[in-house]
Amino acid sequence: MKALIIEDEYPAAERLTKLIQKIDATIEISAVLESISLAKLWFARNPSPELIFSDIQLSDGLSFEIFESISVKSPVIFTTSYDEYAIKAFKHKSIDYLLKPIKPQELANALAKFKDMKSGFSANDYALRIDSLIDSLKTSEKKYKSRFLVKQQEQLIPVSQEEIAYFFTANEMVCLVRKDKKQFLVDYTLEELEKIVDPAYFFRLNRQVITSANAIQKIYTYFNGKLKLELTPEISQEVVVSREKAPVFKLWLEEN
Repeated sequence: MKALIIEDEYPAAERLTKLIQKIDATIEISAVLESISLAKLWFARNPSPELIFSDIQLSDGLSFEIFESISVKSPVIFTTSYDEYAIKAFKHKSIDYLLKPIKPQELANALAKFKDMKSGFSANDYALRIDSLIDSLKTSEKKYKSRFLVKQQEQLIPVSQEEIAYFFTANEMVCLVRKDKKQFLVDYTLEELEKIVDPAYFFRLNRQVITSANAIQKIYTYFNGKLKLELTPEISQEVVVSREKAPVFKLWLEEN
């Protein structure tokens, strides 16, 4: 699959290229374009790629000008340091909007959205998804849960995200494990926790565990491209990261 990057900052373009290729090695970057004028010239001489990654603020203006002045049929993943252009971005065939510095997990999610759209979304399905994304962006900036109140006998104890080693599920219950080895039940599923904890601190390893970076002590290569982890405090169950999730996990760990 061929993709195009529109980005005027060389370090950002280089980092994005490396992230893309680590997450999906089948994606070939056709070109990196630094300006609106170069992009217009490129599109005049080349067929549209399957996917475009575009920064919004370029040296000669906003990249929206490219998509407003010429017919570009490719879906776009916009990247920027600011969120003020989010609503407008989704009116230009955007499938996602990533704030810099781009997190590997968020990039992987954006690529998954693209594959979903490519594999079976109708134009109406796509329009509904964009409307939903726009509505979500109209709300205030997302704030992640940084503190949990846990119960210990008759007491409620506040636990900050910095104190948490990991969450795990067993016997249909979810436990929060502190770095001091103490465990507390929480009234959340792992699916709910994945949405409310900060992805810079926590990563969903599999169906049973969400971990902080500091809890990871050792990583072993496992069969079929999987990874096996050793966590601290010690956890009774085997912790394995799937082959599909392993590249994203390694990028997340490097970033955090």
